[in-house]
Amino acid sequence: MSENYLILKGDICYTPSPEKMVCMEDGYLVCENGICKYVTKELPGKLLDFPISDYSGKLIMPGLIDLHVHAPQYSFRGLGMDMELLEWLNCRTFPEERNYQDETYAKRAYEIFAEDLRRGPNTRACVFGTLHVAGTLILMDELEKSGICAFVGKVNMDRNSPDFLREQSADESLANTKEWLRQVKKKEYHSVKPMLTPRFIPSCTDALMEGLKQIQAEWRLPVQSHLSENQGEISWVKELSPQSAFYGDAYDRFGLFGGDVPTVMAHCVWSEEEEQKRMKERGIYIAHCPQSNENLASGIAPVRAYLEQGMHVGLGSDVAGGAHMSIFRAMADAVQMSKIRWRLVDQSQKPLTVPEVFYLGTKGGGSFFGKVGSFESGYELDAVIIDDSIYRHPQKLSVEERAERLIYLHDGSTVLHKFVAGKQLF
Repeated sequence: MSENYLILKGDICYTPSPEKMVCMEDGYLVCENGICKYVTKELPGKLLDFPISDYSGKLIMPGLIDLHVHAPQYSFRGLGMDMELLEWLNCRTFPEERNYQDETYAKRAYEIFAEDLRRGPNTRACVFGTLHVAGTLILMDELEKSGICAFVGKVNMDRNSPDFLREQSADESLANTKEWLRQVKKKEYHSVKPMLTPRFIPSCTDALMEGLKQIQAEWRLPVQSHLSENQGEISWVKELSPQSAFYGDAYDRFGLFGGDVPTVMAHCVWSEEEEQKRMKERGIYIAHCPQSNENLASGIAPVRAYLEQGMHVGLGSDVAGGAHMSIFRAMADAVQMSKIRWRLVDQSQKPLTVPEVFYLGTKGGGSFFGKVGSFESGYELDAVIIDDSIYRHPQKLSVEERAERLIYLHDGSTVLHKFVAGKQLF
């Protein structure tokens, strides 16, 4: 019998589907070689001699997945929230990202970001860096040290941004990207992988997008960007790419919109029927970022419609558009925003439920990384052990009720232990 069993005991909660939340009080999660085998109420006799990590009374949940976060923006969370997207980019985001050309500044800022990410409930993330090669490598170094699994992108932008934060040509941007990838290959990261990251259509010329597709084909890299976040942005894309039928088509023209290219598109607030159809056909992953959409007055994404169509949907913090990195906060915001959409926009689309948003923040987004985000057989062990006893109450609550309350009350301080890809971080 394998000696590589890991057995966790506690109050287990996970969602194998959007409609079903599995909760088990005083259950056992049995894993072998970092892979989940099963959840059981009674441990088989053949396993009784193996060590058991006893977290009785604590919640055992899958690690949370952040499909969209900007690491260099972590430093100014909670600032500029009275602006809309494009003004906010120019007044807050671009001036701060400029600082990451200074490697000393980048290292200090990314140390803070990576350490805070490590201590919270998120176990995996799709992360934007900046356009700076050295700074993005520093970000990857810090994430590798943290033990978090992540896709990280050096941002591409060669137009419509300030002189101090713009690559001077498509050729320069592509050369920088190739150099970054060569350096990544030399470093032989284990937990961190590269991801192509054209910031969004307004910041990338056609020549740059064509070149990124060639790099993608050579390196077989996934892609992340933004889509239909803000109405002003969408109008701008129509001006810049009049030959495109819709915003997503502007990516698709260059082969950077799903299909054989695993792709995360953040927001998708204003995606209309034709765009949604293309997204489904191409297998696009939608990173729903409700707090950012609220803070920047972008709108409310039709997440219920995406789920009903069987599309890939996960959650994103979108720091610093979102002020909180914990995906528990994104779950609560997703429910609340869906209620406002149902009440004020479209009463045919009922609000999201707790099991649905828990699924989005675990298995829904986790599937971008493979078999991640659940305790079903064959899934990699990503887990957080959470002590929710600090939220005092006089009544007896079920595991499901405790999980629901945690979504609304969690402040990031109650993660006792964390497992990522089968390894315990702390």
